[in-house]
Amino acid sequence: MLNDAIKVHWLDEIKWNDDGLVPVITQETVTGKVLTLAWMNRESLAMTAELRRAVYWSRSRQKLWRKGEQSGHEQRVLDIRLDCDNDAVLLEVEQVGGIACHTGRHSCFFQRLDADGWVSVEPVIKDASQIYKK
Repeated sequence: MLNDAIKVHWLDEIKWNDDGLVPVITQETVTGKVLTLAWMNRESLAMTAELRRAVYWSRSRQKLWRKGEQSGHEQRVLDIRLDCDNDAVLLEVEQVGGIACHTGRHSCFFQRLDADGWVSVEPVIKDASQIYKK
């Protein structure tokens, strides 16, 4: 029983937004590269902490999103941090397969602003149609 109380307590310290979500920055431990920004609710964060695998909340699908469940590109969670305002989470992960983005790139942050607008600056490692076969 005491263990359950501790688990609830750490979740209560997070400042969830009005939708019951918190933004989550996911960073690759080995390279220090930011892979993605996603969202978690209480259930997904608790599952992530327990399983040591990233589980997000999909705002578009309104359901849990177990990273890698379709693609195989799961994120093994090595560390979970909370920022000083208690309103953002940082996951330090091992990115399985080297692909974090649904576009088949290493990182979701593959577009850079230049004088003419947004330019893709990272290559596609694997075509998304090969990753997400129906």
